[in-house]
Amino acid sequence: MLATVSAARIATQVGEFGRSPAYAGLAAALRLLITDGRIPREARLPSERDLTGVLHVSRTTVTRAYAELVDAGYAESRRGAGTFARIPGGRARTHDRALLPRAADKNALDLNCAAPVSPPGLARAYERAMTDLPAYFSGHGYFPAGLPKLQQAIAATYDARGLPTGPDQIMITAGALSAASIVAQAFTGPGERVLVESPVYPNATQALRHSGARIIGSPVDPDGWDLDAIGATLRQTAPKLAYLIPDFQNPTGHLMTDEQREGYAAHLRRTRTVAVVDEAHQGLALEGQPMPRPFAAFAPDAITLGSASKSFWGGLRLGWIRVPQARMESLTEARVSLDLGAPVLEQLVLARLLEDADKVLVEHRARLREHRDALAAAVRTHLPEWSFRLPSGGLALWCELPAELGVALAIEAERREVIVAPGPVFAVDGGLNRFVRIPWTRPVAELEEAVARLGEAWAVVREPGQDGVRRTPRVMVA
Repeated sequence: MLATVSAARIATQVGEFGRSPAYAGLAAALRLLITDGRIPREARLPSERDLTGVLHVSRTTVTRAYAELVDAGYAESRRGAGTFARIPGGRARTHDRALLPRAADKNALDLNCAAPVSPPGLARAYERAMTDLPAYFSGHGYFPAGLPKLQQAIAATYDARGLPTGPDQIMITAGALSAASIVAQAFTGPGERVLVESPVYPNATQALRHSGARIIGSPVDPDGWDLDAIGATLRQTAPKLAYLIPDFQNPTGHLMTDEQREGYAAHLRRTRTVAVVDEAHQGLALEGQPMPRPFAAFAPDAITLGSASKSFWGGLRLGWIRVPQARMESLTEARVSLDLGAPVLEQLVLARLLEDADKVLVEHRARLREHRDALAAAVRTHLPEWSFRLPSGGLALWCELPAELGVALAIEAERREVIVAPGPVFAVDGGLNRFVRIPWTRPVAELEEAVARLGEAWAVVREPGQDGVRRTPRVMVA
């Protein structure tokens, strides 16, 4: 079912648009809402009469504004049905054949990637960043540690969270995965042990393995972290690094308390193990709750990875590393052996987004919370045999099945054009076939349809002997 955007909602969102001429200002405001995702693709726009009434403009103004959108490719007029939002190029423009290479993938409902669409305000941040960009044209454009302006802005976010941080402790990277690769290059070598949570974001594990590190799995239970077991593993293996995700752990969604962080840090000190803390989901507290203190507040030698991909947009391809100042030289040496810095324009965009972060994130979280609740309701309706704990933040449900059928379910779901990641994808040492991860990052209508199809797939695979045909594993992004 296609969404309809009410005239009242449009009036609230467009605000004070340009009036010289009014139709052009209204068209520009609507185009920005569509680009930002605040008006969903394929949503039906209000009738010209309704929008005229709430905006107190002439019917001609709205008619011409809609015509401007249609001409620019941001709307489609359907006789007898109304005007519908669209993106120039349509769905095909967002289809990536490297990640979705199969013939049926173009129309598939992709639940493999736990990354949201862009938040409101992104297009405006790009516009503002373009005014900042010419100042950098006279230089070489290489910033291996990052633009000083952005380093300072990110350091300020840690200050605000109670962790004093200087700009010279921040390195800007091409995403959190790039950050993990740089840390692995700088601080591990062949055969050195690294403790890694299981289940965990699989690409981070691969980045550590590429350095030659020996991965030691540390189970994260459905109920959370078992600190006694973690302490025992640390004593037995004495790893050099420990990779952990204390903030809405990917994929379980668990949030580590202050008390747990303090206890975990104490275990790390006893074995002189350095924490590598992935905070990619830290900004996604969906209930408005206060967040625990940064893990580095309990472990001063910790290396912290941050990301703009989940809180803002994956297309920025920006992350960062926060390290104690004494480690920055080693980090820089590793960085320049891999690349020479992130794009200047995107760094300027992120700096602009951080200026208005509270406003941008409030709307972004509200949308994600709506999607989370819709997904949870759909799973309860169509898959009542499954169990899950509703996370208070993050981007996905970690669903437990009544039997070890996660892989079989994923294969059967593909026959119904739904792509979903089974538990073994996230396992460090195998297992976890009783689980699947379902992100809530797609539009509500897509989530509901996808879960209905998963219900059909589950009805097939839960019957004895229905294991499906094994297929090539898919590439995972987030």
